[in-house]
Amino acid sequence: MKPDEIKKLDAYLKRTLNPQVSVKARPRKDDSAEVYVGDEFIGVIFRDDEDGDLSYNLSMAILAEDL
Repeated sequence: MKPDEIKKLDAYLKRTLNPQVSVKARPRKDDSAEVYVGDEFIGVIFRDDEDGDLSYNLSMAILAEDL
């Protein structure tokens, strides 16, 4: 993902979910970014540019022992 996309996603998630959310570039990956709340990794955002319609998908796994 491009740095400007990451900045826009970071601002959007801070505004809509939690000010402590941060979006960071992934090493050696250019189709996605990592999402954190504080220092805790919570998921990955994937860029989907299929059929000319750009969207972003947040994938977050929740482990049973974390509940």
